[in-house]
Amino acid sequence: MSKQPPFDFEAASQPVATRAGAGLAKIGIALKHHAWRDGSPERLTPTQGQTVVILKNARRGLRLDEIAAALGVTAPTASEAVKSLVQKKFAARRSCKDDGRAVSVTLTARGEELADRVANWPDFLLRALDTLDAAEQTAFLRSLMKIIRGLQDAGDIPIQRMCIGCRYFNPHSHADPVRPHHCAFVDAPFGDRHLRLDCNEYEAAAPNAARSNWGAWSGNAPASGIEGAI
Repeated sequence: MSKQPPFDFEAASQPVATRAGAGLAKIGIALKHHAWRDGSPERLTPTQGQTVVILKNARRGLRLDEIAAALGVTAPTASEAVKSLVQKKFAARRSCKDDGRAVSVTLTARGEELADRVANWPDFLLRALDTLDAAEQTAFLRSLMKIIRGLQDAGDIPIQRMCIGCRYFNPHSHADPVRPHHCAFVDAPFGDRHLRLDCNEYEAAAPNAARSNWGAWSGNAPASGIEGAI
């Protein structure tokens, strides 16, 4: 009786990227489901909900082109979302202070209250992420930032206000393995676990500096700077 060769998992498995992509697609479906379910009392679409959060985080009025860029959608799509929010009295249009001919969009008091609720839509994901230990969470955050940057470079999503593309970000400028990076805006060291995906103080780095910082950060995973949670 001939002996069966060992099962070849490499030959029988799809590429890791394909399987990981399928997993991300499942998370996307869950996010869309929760967005529709949680937005239903105000009859919000996911795009309208995202618009409310963007206006909340901006801390100022935004022009329609800025909202469209932040959403990664066309101006007509952003215009429809804003029109609906204005009709529901969650947002208001006002003349821009620096240009009376331009119009900015701001949240009303009712919209501010809604934003606080809408911003909590991903809580079910946070509960799932809490099943990871501190090192796994930080590693996941690093991987997520790399994926987002890849999507940005391909033009699939708008530029995100992440630390790694900011002019204040100085990677691996300290000997401390837990807090090796430096934020020039607050003049303080920090670690990968403190990296932000969306920072209000973000200012885009010059292209050459951004490329240099990306290479320094992405190619040098810290040995122990992974304590704490996201």
